[in-house]
Amino acid sequence: MVIPWLVAAGACQRTERGAATAAAPPGATPAGAPRTAAPSPLPAAASPLPAAPAPAVVFLGDSLTAGMGLPADQAYPALLARELPGDGFAARVINAGVSGDTSAGGLRRLRWLLAQHPAVVVVGLGGNDAMRGQPPAEIERNLREIVTQARQAGAQVLLLGMQIPSNYGPDYTGAFAAIYPRVARELHVPLVPFLLAGVGGVAELNQADGIHPTAAGQVKVAANVKPYLEEVLRQSRRAGG
Repeated sequence: MVIPWLVAAGACQRTERGAATAAAPPGATPAGAPRTAAPSPLPAAASPLPAAPAPAVVFLGDSLTAGMGLPADQAYPALLARELPGDGFAARVINAGVSGDTSAGGLRRLRWLLAQHPAVVVVGLGGNDAMRGQPPAEIERNLREIVTQARQAGAQVLLLGMQIPSNYGPDYTGAFAAIYPRVARELHVPLVPFLLAGVGGVAELNQADGIHPTAAGQVKVAANVKPYLEEVLRQSRRAGG
C-alpha cells in the first residue's frame, strides 16, 4: 500500500528549484511544512486462549476391557467416553485393553501408556492370571507396582475388582478375590468391588463362551464403573485447581 503523504513529498523533491513557489496541487503537503505522522494501527484484539485438552483416561485391561467379540465402540470404555460429557466430565478415553493380557503384561506396557500423561488409569487386570493358576501373591505384587508407577507419574488410579468361578477351589478363589480390596485399602485406591456385578453368570448378558459380555452386558459393566470413575475425575479436577 502506498501512503499518500509519501507520494506528495517525492513530487515536491522533483520540482525544479526555480518553480519552488508554484502552487502545490490540491491535497499535497507544502514543501517545508511539518508532516503529520501516519496514524498508528489499532491494537489487534486479543485472541482467546486455547482450551485446555481434556484429561486422558487410560483403561489398562484384558479382553473384558477390549470388548472381545464386539465392535470396539461397544466396549464399556467407549460407552463411558460417550456418556461422560453429558454428565459434565470432559475426558479423552484410551482403551488399552488387550485380550489375554495379565497383570505382568500390563505392568510391562505401563511405561508407554504413562507417556500419554493420563490423569486417570483404570486398572482391570488379573482375571487371566487366575485362569492360568498364577500365585495370588504374584498377581498382587504386579497390581501394587502398577498403582505405584501410575501415581508416581501423576495419575490417579481406579481399581476394578475381579472374581473367578468357584470351580477353581475355595482356597484359590478366596485368595484371589481378597487381592483387590486389600490393595485398595492399603494403597488408598478407589475400588469398583466387582467389574462384572450383575453380568457374570447371567447367560443372556454373556456371549456363548460364558465369559465375555454381550453388547447389553457391556452397558451394565459401564454402569458399574461410571459412578466410581466420575468421582475420580471429580477429585482430579479439584486437584488440578
